[in-house]
This record gives sequence, C-alpha cells and structure tokens, in this order.
Amino acid sequence: MTAGRFSLYLDLIRWSRPAGWLLLLWPTWSALWLAQGGFPGWHLLVVFTLGTVLMRSAGCCINDVADRAFDRHVKRTAERPVTSGKVSVREALTLGAVLAVLAFGLVLTTNTVTIAWSFAALAVALVYPYAKRFIAMPQAVLGVAFSFGIPMAFAAVRSEIPLEAWLLLLGNLFWVLAYDTEYAMVDRDDDLRIGIQTSAITLGRFDVAAIMLFYALYLGVWAGVLARLATNGYFLAGLALAAAQAVWHFFLIRKRSRDGCFKAFRLNHWVGLAVFAGVAFSVGF
Repeated sequence: MTAGRFSLYLDLIRWSRPAGWLLLLWPTWSALWLAQGGFPGWHLLVVFTLGTVLMRSAGCCINDVADRAFDRHVKRTAERPVTSGKVSVREALTLGAVLAVLAFGLVLTTNTVTIAWSFAALAVALVYPYAKRFIAMPQAVLGVAFSFGIPMAFAAVRSEIPLEAWLLLLGNLFWVLAYDTEYAMVDRDDDLRIGIQTSAITLGRFDVAAIMLFYALYLGVWAGVLARLATNGYFLAGLALAAAQAVWHFFLIRKRSRDGCFKAFRLNHWVGLAVFAGVAFSVGF
C-alpha cells in the first residue's frame, strides 16, 4: 500500500477529526466508571476505547458508501474519498468490515452478555445511514447508535444491563439529537435541494429552541438518574460546566450561520468530557 493510498483511507475514517469518536467515548467511559463504581480496569478501558474508535471508523466507511450519491451534491462532502471516486465502494466496504471484525475481536474478550448485545449495536449502526431516506428525524437512530456503548459497558462490568443504563442511554440520545441537529443545520439548504430528511429540516424555525430543549433533557435525565452522585459536588460541577457550554452553543447557533453551527457541533465533545469528569471524580479513579 502506498503512502497516498494510506492517506486516503485515513481520510475515509476521519482520522484527522477525532471529535466524532470522542462523542462516543465520553458517555461510554462514564458508563464504565458508573458500572464499576470507579476505575474499570485497564482491560475494559482498552477494549471500549479501541472498540469505539474502530466502530466509529467502520461507520464512516459504511456511511460514505450509503451517501455517495447525495454527498456529491453537498459542497462540504463532495470531496470525500468514496464520493470523489478516489476510493472504490469495494475498498471502503472491505476496510469497514476489517475494522468491525477487529472491534468484534475485542468484544470477544469480555463476556457472553456483551457479545450478544454487540450484534444489536451493529444492527443499529448499519441501519442509520439509510434512515434519512425514510425517517423525518434520522438523528434519533444515530442517537441510539452513538449511545449503545452505555448498556454494553454495564454488560461488560456486571454481566447484566440494569434499568439505569437504559435511562442513561435515553438521556444521551437527547444529547446526540442536540449536536447532530446543529450538524444538520450546516447542510440544510443542500439537504432540502436533494431531498434528504434531517431533524434540522423537520424542526424548521423551532430548530434552535429544540436543540436547547434536547440539551436540557440530556442533562436533566442524567442528573435525575444519577442523583446519588450529587452529594460530593463533583457531579453537579460537571453538569454545570456542560450546561454552560450548552448556553454558549445557543449563541453560536442562534443566527443559524454555517460556521456557527459547525463550530458548535465540533465543540460538543467538551460537553461530554465535562459530564464524564463529574462522574469519574464522584465515583473515584
């Protein structure tokens, strides 16, 4: 493989844009710390960290193949490797399959409950790229996909998934709706022209208000489910920092400029980091 080809593959999996996998990593790490009641051990930390990066990268391959006919009509995505023809569909699918198999190999080092649920996680990841053709708010499907690390983390630690994990998934889904609607606002004009359905289009003039509601629901659900952590103050401090960032995002997106909306989306991983820090300092390292 030439250096140029390797560079194209790195571009395909968005290697230079780590914000995507950080959005998955922080809630997954939060779940690991919560399930264990502290540091989850190096084995599970490595498994879920590498697994998150690998599956997000595989998802990029699948998404770019599914969206190649649409992406060529959107200025921001027209030069993606598959869309531009620099990487073939077969190459992209092969790379995605290899990355997914590597991730599954990591899952095999856990337990049977986690292995079983990994198939459900994979199914949701495969469905999402096509959801925008049939669902008015495909970001909800992405929300499930990007939140599935939470129940899997509990499964890996406890060999079961308690109600708490599913409620945290629900709360995290609202966060995904918030930041991916910001992302969809960037391409709204192009998406309207080519006929793609997104939450930014569905919500229309209520998009900014809905995003702020989604942030509030995310933080509210996590605060309610994890109320027991409020006693030492660290968790509340993490939530407060996350809420402050959400307010900042309001000022970035309120005029609906492409640059402002894209900046808000790119900075969302700091929201997740604030919540994770609150969780980790509360339960202990």
